[in-house]
Amino acid sequence: MATKHEQILEYIDSLPVGEKISVRQIAKALSVSEGTAYRAIKDAEIKGYVSTIERVGTIRIERKKKENIEKLTFAEVVNIIDGQVLGGRTGLHKMLNKFVIGAMKLEAMMRYTEAGNLLIVGNRTRAHEHALRAGAAVLITGGFDTEEQVKKLADELELPVISTSYDTFTVAAMINRAIYDQLIKKEIVLVEDILTKVDDTVYLHSDDTLEEWFEKNQYTFHSRFPVVDHGMKVVGMVTSKDIMGQEKYANIDKVMTKSPITVGPNASVASAAHMMIWEGIEVLPVVNEQNKLLGIISRQDVLKALQMINRQPQIGETIDDIVANQIESLGEKKTDKETYQFAVTPQMTTGLGTLSYGVFTTLMTEAANRALKNYKKGDLVVENMTIYFIKPVQMESNLEVRPKVIDIGRKFGKVDVEVYSEGALVGKSLMVCQLIDRQ
Repeated sequence: MATKHEQILEYIDSLPVGEKISVRQIAKALSVSEGTAYRAIKDAEIKGYVSTIERVGTIRIERKKKENIEKLTFAEVVNIIDGQVLGGRTGLHKMLNKFVIGAMKLEAMMRYTEAGNLLIVGNRTRAHEHALRAGAAVLITGGFDTEEQVKKLADELELPVISTSYDTFTVAAMINRAIYDQLIKKEIVLVEDILTKVDDTVYLHSDDTLEEWFEKNQYTFHSRFPVVDHGMKVVGMVTSKDIMGQEKYANIDKVMTKSPITVGPNASVASAAHMMIWEGIEVLPVVNEQNKLLGIISRQDVLKALQMINRQPQIGETIDDIVANQIESLGEKKTDKETYQFAVTPQMTTGLGTLSYGVFTTLMTEAANRALKNYKKGDLVVENMTIYFIKPVQMESNLEVRPKVIDIGRKFGKVDVEVYSEGALVGKSLMVCQLIDRQ
């Protein structure tokens, strides 16, 4: 039976897109406390099918598919630019496909403005009206208002008219930044993207006997199965090692590994790989917040996903990407004497003009990764990093990074990294990395 929290989430998910939601309304409709309703609404917001906007309230929005993650809803735009909705609240759930800056004459502006666009413009009332009639929403910059007839038209057409105190340049930069951040998120492969769903997962119940394990093993050729109770909550994991020497009629709950390691659907595949290698696990049950089984991932699924990530074209650039692109090799490759050169640019520094500690550690990590890859092809996960010291490094310094592989095995590698500036040692660390074979 579903919990009250799950019932509320199902109820919210069933509401039409654009519907306004309140804690009191949910509490009354489902006969739950306002505290329970509030927590469920916040959870729905995290899951991406509810959005809360200041001075408007909470509304049901369309859940974005991963392939359309670069698109924003008008509700999200309101939150990004701290906007105020002047009209067309019922259209906040709609997605914008492009934004247009209205810095031209009205006739030229309308040639670029189409249905689904967001026109960013100042207090030009005629432009507001023409954009709405063309099927576009309007964002008024500079904190200006618009005429009542425009607000009524926005309500009729269900297209938002939003006002913000920011100027046009700042607003465009803020929206661009939000889209860029979402593109980076798009590249991160999550557990939910690769899991075998529960409908296709073979599992056992805690009151089954070992005979059931043998039957499932015979037709699936798998030797590891999650164990659930009658509420589909994961209570254990059973493998061939657990059943060795046991009677066929013994209960599963007597031999299973209780309270197994599980993973959530929103965890990254990289973190799941780290967990599986560190714990020596072949199969991980995927569960929701209530510990109910959503599916499983295997080590093979994870390795395939990691290979796919490396073949993807880069869309959004992270700090790690910027650092990796700045490193140049100076020494001969495939030796432990390889040295890297790195230039400290202004955006990598703190307010005092010295190299940021975050960039410094990223630099040492990247050098260690490259050194290990000269010995063993595959993916790497940093398990432990011990920094002995870091000295301040000035802006526009040219650094030499010297990684030295101390030890390398089948699953782990140890690297000592030294960083020099003008011949003086400015940083030193010891790193232990997990090695993931691509097989």
